[in-house]
Amino acid sequence: MRSPFAYIPRRGPLQSARPGAAVTYLGALVVVAFLYSSPFVLLAAGAAACIAGCLAGASKAVRASLRMGLALALLIVVVEALVVDRGETVLLRAGHWPILGQVDITLEAIVAGTVVGLRAAVTIVAFAVYSACVDPDRVTRALRPLAARSALTATLVSRLVPVAAADAARLRDAARLRGPGAAPVGKGPLARRLLAGSLDRSVDVAATLELRGYSLSGRRLEQRREPSRHDARFYLAAAAVLAAAIVGKSLGADDFHTYPTIQLGLGPATAAVSAVVAASGLAPWRRSGRRV
Repeated sequence: MRSPFAYIPRRGPLQSARPGAAVTYLGALVVVAFLYSSPFVLLAAGAAACIAGCLAGASKAVRASLRMGLALALLIVVVEALVVDRGETVLLRAGHWPILGQVDITLEAIVAGTVVGLRAAVTIVAFAVYSACVDPDRVTRALRPLAARSALTATLVSRLVPVAAADAARLRDAARLRGPGAAPVGKGPLARRLLAGSLDRSVDVAATLELRGYSLSGRRLEQRREPSRHDARFYLAAAAVLAAAIVGKSLGADDFHTYPTIQLGLGPATAAVSAVVAASGLAPWRRSGRRV
């Protein structure tokens, strides 16, 4: 079973571009998510990441990351609502709890948690698109002149995380196939079995790398440049997103406050920044032409 976050070679602008161009493009969306608190801009960044992933052929990764991001966002909202009691609009007085004390759920705390959850969801979707569309081998070749060991570690992580996800799916399927008479398997035993399998695989990978001479210091090979005609569009899209975000921030596009009361502004600057960020998701679009 292949993980939805695993890299699959495809013919597309985002896959053909250099790793630096793809990372700059997707990183610009993450920077906007951390730079702004306005829900309109955060939704625009999330929409851009989803559109870019779907246009690049990574719709499965987008759907899986959306499920993970929305679940994490819901958890953040619940924790924020229970822990933070700031705000003037009290929705529910839940009484005195053993550890949390007096719990007052306010509308402002829920909105603040929603903003943090949206930021986390945008980041998860952007990294999912990166994992599914950027070749880790090309990333290794790009980072090898700078840090060979770090590049190897990053490549192993990007390769083994989808393998661990596939192992978890296989373990869940095996637990379901044990029959109705078998005792139910909880998340704890599954997690321990997955951890044990991951440790065994790491030992095997380390032994294989040692046998292939990765622990020895060899001579550096000259790195060949791999230019792509799609690099310029992603660099331009990232520059446009960052420029619009910085200019919009200085013009008050992030007019959003949660405490003590909610203040949500949708001015021309906010609308312009949201439009530019959302339109950047069309960068991986490829025109379909006839073959010669």
